[in-house]
Amino acid sequence: VDRNHLKIRANLAGVETMQVDGSVQFDGVGGLSDHISALKEMVIWPLLYPDVFEILKLKPPRGCLFHGPPGTGKTLVARALANECSRGNRRVTFFMRSAADCMSKWVGESERQLRLLFEQAYQMRPSIIFFDEIDALAPIRSSKQDQVHSSVVGTLLTLMDGLASRGEVVVIGATNRLDSIDPALRRPGRFEREFRFNLPNKEARKEIFKIHTRDWTLKPSDNLLEDLAEKCVGYCGADINALCVEAGLCALRRRYPQIHESDKRLKIDATSIEVTAKDFAMGMQKVVPASQRAGASPGRALPPISKPLLENTLERILQALQRAFPHADLALKKDQGKTITFTFNKFLLSLNPILGNDVIDNDEESPSVSGKKPTHKTSDSKKAEFRTFSRYAFVPFMVTFLRRLGLNSPYQPTSFRPRFLLVEEPGSGQAFDLAPAVIHALEKFPAYTLDLTTLFVSTTSQEETCAQLMREAQRTAPSIIYIPQIPLWWEAVGPTLKAGFTGLLNNIPYFAPVLLLATSDVQHEDLPEEIKALFNNNREEIFKIPRPTCAERRGFFEDLIMKQAGESPASKNNA
Repeated sequence: VDRNHLKIRANLAGVETMQVDGSVQFDGVGGLSDHISALKEMVIWPLLYPDVFEILKLKPPRGCLFHGPPGTGKTLVARALANECSRGNRRVTFFMRSAADCMSKWVGESERQLRLLFEQAYQMRPSIIFFDEIDALAPIRSSKQDQVHSSVVGTLLTLMDGLASRGEVVVIGATNRLDSIDPALRRPGRFEREFRFNLPNKEARKEIFKIHTRDWTLKPSDNLLEDLAEKCVGYCGADINALCVEAGLCALRRRYPQIHESDKRLKIDATSIEVTAKDFAMGMQKVVPASQRAGASPGRALPPISKPLLENTLERILQALQRAFPHADLALKKDQGKTITFTFNKFLLSLNPILGNDVIDNDEESPSVSGKKPTHKTSDSKKAEFRTFSRYAFVPFMVTFLRRLGLNSPYQPTSFRPRFLLVEEPGSGQAFDLAPAVIHALEKFPAYTLDLTTLFVSTTSQEETCAQLMREAQRTAPSIIYIPQIPLWWEAVGPTLKAGFTGLLNNIPYFAPVLLLATSDVQHEDLPEEIKALFNNNREEIFKIPRPTCAERRGFFEDLIMKQAGESPASKNNA
């Protein structure tokens, strides 16, 4: 590497290491605890316990792919991983590269840059190579692609999993266009694991708010953070950070309005600036979430003015949806872990007559993999503690065993082709608020909108857009496919798309947790035969939205007339 570096007498973009911001740690990343745990197993554990991996002859994964919407923390997690690996006496070299750093106008220079990068990373191992926006560096190879990109992709494939071992070199790629990456990269040996970074749910948003406001002198209250997490649907981590900054600027302008009029530096008491709910509300008007710049998010809470009319109906819809789509119960219930543990305990007890008590409760006399018998003896108290531990240590292995047999485990409910249709009266407009409120209640699951706007605005063909969306929904299951006003949608699309949509829907495995959620202002018996066959009334897959009752209408008008109209208008004079 040094000889090649002196030969061209220039700084190589692939050789220079990167100084990472040391303040970014795993405790500064909110809502991604599962990804952090998996990365610790993959990168940190082999560094801390190399003798264990050597004795067990385990080869830890050496590649992972981050994908998801922009601003969800892909690059942040990579930087935090580099800092966590460099704690104490451990030192991990971090290389961060983009397509612009590796590509060159000279023939063969891009491939050479990649080879030098991997050679330098191998010499400075343990090291991490992070490719940001890897879809620009390794796109899909095809006849339409130029020869330069094909050669670069081939070189990258060889370096990641060629004849020579790359040792303690972990390769991480990040992209928000997963379908644009060459499929040869997405296999064990190259990118073993794929981590999808979804938009944060309510609990994750509250955790991110706490992280960004923990260093403030006057911290917001928990009730305010809870309310902000409820309102900021569709906000990613970068959006929440921008919102906190904008709220701080609004508080500064409100507390010291003369700061704009003076060119001199004023004496300001920073400890007296308190960020209130009004500042966050003004900040939300200025910050446009990244997910809503291309198109609005399908999920949103019920508007305050519609709550008296539709709140009870929404509760009945969610109860009916839990019967048709049991996975919704996981997103709606808070104490699901206790139910799972209790259910699995009953499941283990039911297996006792078949497998024997010693298989589940007592591991002392069970043979090991090597066939050696344990020589030590344990006391009764220790034996009881170990029996309790072995019972729960047995859980993941049994779950995997059941899944391989095709059986249902208590961790994963089963539903047969879940579908749900909301039918409203023509002209009522209730489904316009209720369907997004259902998606908002199930915001733990990714939702994909297949409406006319998505089909006609897309740069690709309608059939390709539909196929890509349904493949993505199947890959990120449990997920939701949302089609508003399905009779109008069915009438507007052509016969080719109708046949393709029906075929793709039928090709989804029977028990795959992909929910088809649709709305209609036409009664089920009057729908076209193809749509009518998708929803079965006997399985409670159709919900007819009723009209608001007298009490609901009374509550609506009382809130509108007696409360809102009775309030004095806000003063227009600025204090």
